[in-house]
Amino acid sequence: MQRLFCGQWRAICSSMILLITCVAKAQECAQALQEATLEPVEVCAGLEEAARQLQEREFSAVVLDLLLLDAQPDEGETVLKHLGSAVPVYLNFAITGTGRAVRELRSALQRRKREMLAAKNDAEKALHHELKDTLTALLLSCEMALQIPELPAQAETRMQAVEALAKEVSAKLGRAI
Repeated sequence: MQRLFCGQWRAICSSMILLITCVAKAQECAQALQEATLEPVEVCAGLEEAARQLQEREFSAVVLDLLLLDAQPDEGETVLKHLGSAVPVYLNFAITGTGRAVRELRSALQRRKREMLAAKNDAEKALHHELKDTLTALLLSCEMALQIPELPAQAETRMQAVEALAKEVSAKLGRAI
């Protein structure tokens, strides 16, 4: 229960967007992005400040002004290195309106959600197959051990308990997928 709560809390806390631009309409754009996504938006006017923010927190998306990236390519590389799992959204705010910024961000967040779900499903399938193989080997080993003639009664009882637990886990895995 505590692990579930911590996971949900982290997911809630990491749902934040970082907007990196120095244009005058930055706060207006941040407000529109926040209203459209229902996620808080942090605004950074420079790439160095943005890199610090990315090192300190998790973000779901980072909206980057291409003009800043072009003007400061080295600092831009530093920002990109610290993105983590945040999806980058590249916009030229000199020609991009708030409406387009909202559409681009929504699209990127939906793509991120699909990719994370696909990665989770792939990881679950891989774990499922790995556990199934291990459980099959465990059940076969138990079955072979129980066929040993003159197996001490205490060892037989323990082996049967291990076999029962392995069958229980195997049944749970079969229902889970």
